[in-house]
Amino acid sequence: MYYRALAENFPVCYFILMRVLKLLLKLLLIVTLLMAGVGWIALRPLPHSAESVVFSIPSGASLRRAARVIESSGIDLPAWQFELLGRLLGRAAKIKTGSYEVAGQTTALQLVNKLTRGDVSEGQVVLVEGRTFREFRATLNTTPDLAHDSAGLSDAELLARIGATPLNNSASAEGLFFPDTYLFDKGSSDLHLLTRAYQAMQRQLAIAWEIRDKNIPLKNPYELLILASLIEKETGQANDRPQIAAVFINRLRMNMPLQTDPAVIYGLGERFDGNLRRIDLQTDTPWNTYTRRGLPPTPVAMPGFSAINAAAHPPRSDKVYFVAKGDGHSVFSRTLEEHNHAVATYQRGKK
Repeated sequence: MYYRALAENFPVCYFILMRVLKLLLKLLLIVTLLMAGVGWIALRPLPHSAESVVFSIPSGASLRRAARVIESSGIDLPAWQFELLGRLLGRAAKIKTGSYEVAGQTTALQLVNKLTRGDVSEGQVVLVEGRTFREFRATLNTTPDLAHDSAGLSDAELLARIGATPLNNSASAEGLFFPDTYLFDKGSSDLHLLTRAYQAMQRQLAIAWEIRDKNIPLKNPYELLILASLIEKETGQANDRPQIAAVFINRLRMNMPLQTDPAVIYGLGERFDGNLRRIDLQTDTPWNTYTRRGLPPTPVAMPGFSAINAAAHPPRSDKVYFVAKGDGHSVFSRTLEEHNHAVATYQRGKK
């Protein structure tokens, strides 16, 4: 009976089995085609409108918005394809903010990986030792890869925006930013770079003050910064910086005017035409170290590490004068007679 029933129902079972097999084959074909389609989307080289395409993903952007930004940048990748790929890979919530650059043969999969790793394109700006803050801001303003959010802000407003704490109750931004080579995400704010440079100077200054020679006649880290800026402006020769620091320290101990031209020039501001005259040395300003004793009220430039270190650790010396030789180096003297002889040799002798 059992076998007879099975034989009688065999055509029906066979028909059902074939229907299931056909359905499975169709599903397998559809899945294969979908996988092939996704593979094509993920792995095909993406044409773009230029040799190099740069785009920026704004803060808080969703996967969908990022996909639209990419499509509108000139990369031949429809937004829906990028979004689909990102969701299939589970990366919808992992897109990183920043500026990105696409060049050469790039696939959609590589692009998704790039944005989820945060592999942003970087720019570079060099802040040179001895430059003033006004020159520093001009450098940033002419750096095309930065967002110039500080443009139009006064120095005081800029300091407030980056959370800078005034040193020694001074509202001046001069000297508060550490000169260095800074890498940054293209399209990022110049205020972010300024914050980094400010924090770098605070770290350098705190360390230098902590390990300074405790016998130097300086009251606080800001005075150390002022002295370092004078040293920075007086010479570009690393070997001369410690000796110049020693001369300035000796003069401060003796309550002797520092008589440093860079401070006078800084006080002249935009009136300085490249020629320092006798009348300039005789005209009193807060930065005229010929008419006033002690340190000027603010730094006169951005000092680098070497100048800061020299100010914190001046060598023992009996020298109180120096004059430029004309080759970048200086001659140091103990007495006014020696100094006048050096001036006659290296300055007046050139005329």
